[in-house]
Amino acid sequence: MSRTIPSAPGPSNPLTNSYTYHSSTPTAPGPYILGVDEAGRGPVLGPLVYGVAYCPASWKTDLEQLGFADSKTLTPEKRAQLLGVLNSDPQNLGWSVRVISPQAISAGMLRIPPTNLNKQSQDATVLLIRDAFSVYVDALGNTTTYEAYLSSQFPGISFTVTTKADSKFKIVGAASVAAKVTRDACVDGWTFEELVEEDDNAVENTRKENWNREFGSGYPSDPKTQAWVKASLDPTFGFPSIVRFSWTTVKVILEKSAHSVKWTDEGQESLMKAFEGGKGREKDRCIVTKDLGIQSIGTL
Repeated sequence: MSRTIPSAPGPSNPLTNSYTYHSSTPTAPGPYILGVDEAGRGPVLGPLVYGVAYCPASWKTDLEQLGFADSKTLTPEKRAQLLGVLNSDPQNLGWSVRVISPQAISAGMLRIPPTNLNKQSQDATVLLIRDAFSVYVDALGNTTTYEAYLSSQFPGISFTVTTKADSKFKIVGAASVAAKVTRDACVDGWTFEELVEEDDNAVENTRKENWNREFGSGYPSDPKTQAWVKASLDPTFGFPSIVRFSWTTVKVILEKSAHSVKWTDEGQESLMKAFEGGKGREKDRCIVTKDLGIQSIGTL
């Protein structure tokens, strides 16, 4: 599938870094309307994909006749057909996607301080919005706050941020299709970078057996996804890069079934102990502060 989707990695190309794909830019005069939607926010497997679609405001009536809707309500065949529609009128229709790799999602959420998924989503949205007059955004949570944030980033552009925007506005439905088809192509055509770089044939064959493509939906509640995640665990190296390490589902499996790791510099254990926090009445005081008689004070 990914071979026929221009926004997905080519065959045998592992998805290791986030990237952006842009269609050709429409040439019809503006002003333009632009819709934003995502696919893959909840799954424990694969990338998160943000999509935008845009067209002249004067072309809105034509857009209404093309069949775009919330991609979750469409069959895979219909979604693929509609992606072809997105490419059929380059003078009036344009689209882009931002593919956030599982590695980038995990790295952001596990760093200190963390970059949570909401912030990563906002960054992807801002990156995709270009030269639009009216923008309709499908969002979860506090839509008013998000709308104010986007308006502050793009003064002079009118924003409408609402839930279920992919079913309310056809331009968001088009963005939904672009995001969903791209994500499905990324997952269906996933190339395991760990196997590409593997020299040990015995290890590679074992991993090929465990790393089949019976992913299920990718959502943590899906029994097929749960079974695949558990079977794909390497107790020393963890999971292949398609897995989002920052998801609670994955953390629990690692804690229960993977080899434990003690991150201590050799010879420094006693020094680290000296700076550990105390317990009980000595809570928040380490050995060093106690030995030096250092105490917290409320007023000077």
